Order: sequence, then C-alpha cells, then structure tokens
Amino acid sequence: MLVKTQKTPALSLFVTDFLLLTKSRLSLTVVFSSIAGYLLAAQVPSVFHVFLLSLGGYGLAGASNAFNQIIEKDIDAKMKRTQNRPIPMGRMSIQTAFAISTTLMIIGLVILYGFNPKTAMFGAISAFLYCCAYTPLKTITPFSVFVGAIPGAIPFMLGWISVTGSLGIESAFLFMIQFFWQFPHFWAIGWLMHEDYQRAGINMLPTRKRDRATAFQVILYTLWTLVISASPVLGLSGTLTLTIPAAILVGIIGLIFLWHCILLYKNQSELNAKKLMIVSIIYIISIQWIYVIDKFI
Repeated sequence: MLVKTQKTPALSLFVTDFLLLTKSRLSLTVVFSSIAGYLLAAQVPSVFHVFLLSLGGYGLAGASNAFNQIIEKDIDAKMKRTQNRPIPMGRMSIQTAFAISTTLMIIGLVILYGFNPKTAMFGAISAFLYCCAYTPLKTITPFSVFVGAIPGAIPFMLGWISVTGSLGIESAFLFMIQFFWQFPHFWAIGWLMHEDYQRAGINMLPTRKRDRATAFQVILYTLWTLVISASPVLGLSGTLTLTIPAAILVGIIGLIFLWHCILLYKNQSELNAKKLMIVSIIYIISIQWIYVIDKFI
C-alpha cells in the first residue's frame, strides 16, 4: 500500500506537467480546427479518421509547444503567467522535455503522412515556423505576430488537405479566416499581458504600446476577418459554401466581435482586452462549427 501511495502522486504530477508542457488547451484548439476542416471536406466522415487526425494533430501541436518551452525556459521563468511550467520550476529536465517533444513530433508526422504527404508537409512547416521563426522573433520584433499567424492558421486548412490531398481555393479561404483572426486575438492577449511580456523583453503589440493606434489595427484586422468569414456565401470559394442563414449568423457573431474591438479602442482598458480575448475565441470556434453544421443540414 505504501508503494502505491508514493507512486500515485508522482504519476499525477507527470501527467499534469505533460499537459503543461504540451499546452493542452492550445493543442486541443489546434485539434478542433483540424477536425472542422476535415468535416468540411469529407463527403462521408470517418470516426477513425477523426481519431487519427486528433492524435496526429495533438502530437504535432504538443511537440511544437514543448520545443517552444525548451527554447523559452529563461523567459518563462521571468513571467508570472509561465513561471509554474515544469521546466522553469525544475520539475522536468531539458533532456526529458526534448525526448517527449521528439517522440510526439515523430508520432504526429507519421500519422499525418498516413493521410497524404501534403498533410505531413504542412504540419512540418507549421511546427518549423512556430519553433524556429515565431519563438525567437518574439523578443526582437512585433512582426513575430505576423510570422506566428502562419502556423496558427494552418490547422484549419490542414483538416481539409487531409481529405483532398491538394491545395485549392477552399483551403486558402480556411487559411485566411484563421490567419487574419489571429491578429486581434494575439493583440488582445498582448494588451492584457503587456507588463508581463515587457518583463521578459517580449513585444507583441504593433506599436509596442497599449494605445489607440494598436486598437485601431485590432479593428482593421477584425474587419478583414469578418469579410473573409462571410464571403463563401458569394460563391467565391469553390466547393466551400455558406447558406444565407449561416452567413447572417456568422455576421451577427462577427459584429459582437467587432463591437468588443471598438470598446477596446474607446476605453483602452485591460478589462476590455480580456473580454476581447474571450470573444475572439468564441468567434473562431463558433464560425468553424457554423460552417460544419451548415454543410450537413
């Protein structure tokens, strides 16, 4: 009984640290985006394929997040939001984190290659840009947000490519929706965590300040997101279509998103930034599943 009592907390702590290392919530959003893209492309969806895509997607996203934490271990130690991660706290060694990251990366790429080579290729591109471009640029220039938006936009179109095996106007639209959405989302986080980021030498905001110029860019990129999100109703996106009722619903949710951007511009407060961050997450999840539901009803 004594041995069992001692092992259980250790196992529980390892699971907790594994979830922290792989940023489980972020990785799951990647998985959900990929599944939505898959369902939009599949004529007859397969539960087994959804399972494999989920496994491969989490493996690749988790590996990327883990490599990110290895690279940023010193930065994470300076920020209140990230101080409790397993590497800066000393609960996990660099060697262990690297072994986990490498294993997840291999598993993820092998599974995605099983769908088709292009799926694995774009998965690899996403991981490379996130770890080797976005991560080091964060302490150098706010342009890192643009670079980070590329791997962040790939999962939605990756699900589509896992079915079709090719690029097309449809996958381009899915990419653009999530690409432009990431600017208001990232900047809302950057505004909310500005002091914490400054402490670590990270500049996320386009003007490096929490000011109206930054808030105006938030509004601008949100407008682009709304236009692209509703545009499939016009028949400009190939086989990716949207009915008028669905487009209206997308528009309504988009206006709520835009209103919170305007409130940030008006008030320039952390509270408005927090609300915008939450609304931005609700927006992207909502439109992905509006697209999916609209296809099947």
